[in-house]
Amino acid sequence: MTQRLKKRRFGLLGEKLSHSFSPQIHAEFGKYEYRLYEKKHEEVGKFLRNGDFEGLNVTIPYKKTVIPFCAGLSEMARLTGSVNTLVRRGDGSLSGHNTDFFGVSYLMQKADMNPADGKILVLGSGGSSVTVQAVLHSQNSREVIVISRKGENNYENLEKHRDAKWIINTTPVGMYPNNGVSPIPDLKIFGECRGVIDIIYNPANTELLLQARDAGIPAFNGLKMLVAQAKKAAECFMDAVIADDEIERIVSQITRQSLNIVLIGMPGCGKTSVGLALAKKMKREFIDTDKLIKQSAGKPIPAIFAEDGENKFRELETNVLKTVCKQSGKVIATGGGVVTRAENRHIIRQNGIVVFRERDISLLSVKGRPVSQREGIQALAETRLPLYRQWSDYTAQGNDIEQTAKDILEMFGKMVC
Repeated sequence: MTQRLKKRRFGLLGEKLSHSFSPQIHAEFGKYEYRLYEKKHEEVGKFLRNGDFEGLNVTIPYKKTVIPFCAGLSEMARLTGSVNTLVRRGDGSLSGHNTDFFGVSYLMQKADMNPADGKILVLGSGGSSVTVQAVLHSQNSREVIVISRKGENNYENLEKHRDAKWIINTTPVGMYPNNGVSPIPDLKIFGECRGVIDIIYNPANTELLLQARDAGIPAFNGLKMLVAQAKKAAECFMDAVIADDEIERIVSQITRQSLNIVLIGMPGCGKTSVGLALAKKMKREFIDTDKLIKQSAGKPIPAIFAEDGENKFRELETNVLKTVCKQSGKVIATGGGVVTRAENRHIIRQNGIVVFRERDISLLSVKGRPVSQREGIQALAETRLPLYRQWSDYTAQGNDIEQTAKDILEMFGKMVC
């Protein structure tokens, strides 16, 4: 009888991991089992001593916590004082490694960042910050300022660093599920800023990155760093060499899987019909925000307008958007008035590509649509069409539902390749 080989087991250790893309990434790098291990601080020691695993990635907030449990540290782990990869040795002991150093270096290279350009602000002082600082110093950075909550350089005196050339966020501020907040209230004070890096990768566009793009500043999330460090970790796990080309392939794949497609456009333009057809082609969940608003209010939309007023409806709409748009890999159809609230623009862009479904306004029905009936389609179009175009990444025209869905799918593939 042939003995069945035990599948090698690896995973990710952290406190909150529901946002993680690591299982998908490691499924591409190796034929091994990869689990998520959410542990409270008091559980970490016992898990490291007795857990059934051959290796682990380590994330917030345990990159320093695991060090006392390591029998040996790699040179990079000693240099940074931070461990994000653990490998169990033959004798059962753990060796600690830092593959984040490679990940940070790779991300900076892809962002075309020259650390010698001038002052660099590093937001946060935790394990990830230490690694970022080590990379910057290894690349002859001129001036690195670490911003912490209580240190000499803190969030209350950011203005004295208004000459910063680059800003790198290493804090979890703005990370899923606490989307929509930024460690910097107003990025406009940094008039000389040439680029912003946020090592958060979920959402794809944090509030900090959205602020940067609004200001015309190049902005980069942490997905390339995540995949690059995972490649190095997989090499440690398997004692093998993996080509760097795999990093970009997997980044593109994860991006395609995780980004939402958010449909905006005039009331009655067919966002729901196109969204359903597109979701079917992509094998994705379809979400209609108007339907969720009705469920939340317990009554039809015309009744919400009549009984509670438009402001109440818009509040419900924004709250629904905050919930659904932080999810990943969905097709989302929004209401026609989503563009009437400026705050909704960042909400729908945080994790998605925004598509304007454009259609001849003479073909739009006003039945069951209070605002269209009250203001008239022509007047509504004059106000909203410029906003739809301003908010969107792509415009999908045409009356044929299936062809429009096909066009959007083709566009999506090109945009995230």
